[in-house]
Amino acid sequence: MTTAISQIRDVAERIARDASDIPMAYFRAPLDISAKADDSPVTVADQKTERFIRDALLSAFPDHGIFGEEYGVSGSLEGETWIIDPIDGTRSFITGSPLFGMLLGYLVGGVPQLGLVRMPALGETFVGMPGHGAFLNDVAIRCRATQDLSDAMIYVNEAEKLLQTAPDLFARLCQTGHTRRMAYDCYPHALVASGQIDAVVDCGLEPYDYLPLVGLVQAAGGVITDWDGNVLTLDSDGRVLTSATPALHKQMLGVLNA
Repeated sequence: MTTAISQIRDVAERIARDASDIPMAYFRAPLDISAKADDSPVTVADQKTERFIRDALLSAFPDHGIFGEEYGVSGSLEGETWIIDPIDGTRSFITGSPLFGMLLGYLVGGVPQLGLVRMPALGETFVGMPGHGAFLNDVAIRCRATQDLSDAMIYVNEAEKLLQTAPDLFARLCQTGHTRRMAYDCYPHALVASGQIDAVVDCGLEPYDYLPLVGLVQAAGGVITDWDGNVLTLDSDGRVLTSATPALHKQMLGVLNA
């Protein structure tokens, strides 16, 4: 028997709110910065934040598995599982940008049941549970109803990676839609869920980057898959497309795979 989704939401929101005090204590302050194997920066704030979240989750749900960016896997990932990214956007964090987030996902049997994006510096909490709605600071949100690609407002995440690895695709994306912006990390996906923009193209992500987004986007009526239109799993290749509507998603997949 799985935990009631209302309890999952209450605990996730409380933990994310309480954990936000940790990165905010270090935000725009001098930091000791090291590098991971992939050269992404990691700080004491990342590590302390994840440790706080892990301890709180284990206290509330001792039988649940956990997969976090900083400390890996504990327990089984086959039943009730939590996915943690303590600071999504560490480069934003260490350069003083408020657009870093905190990600929590709850899965059952590998299927996302809740997705939470907390923006500590903005005081915003996006949470969604497929079949139970999506919310921004307890106010219901929903994706836009955009159907035509020519009307779409599109964010391209990790633009420099695309320019280096797929210049033809990058050129196509720069000509796609009505409005385009270059961006990073989780916030653009939350903006799709809250009806501010229509689509996000992303790449180079790990499961703790994208799985917490799935429940939020789907609960808000949107679509989120890999670039081939496949369901996102722990084994996906890190290329992610989020769209406000199925019709728009189909057109965006056509752009990605032209």
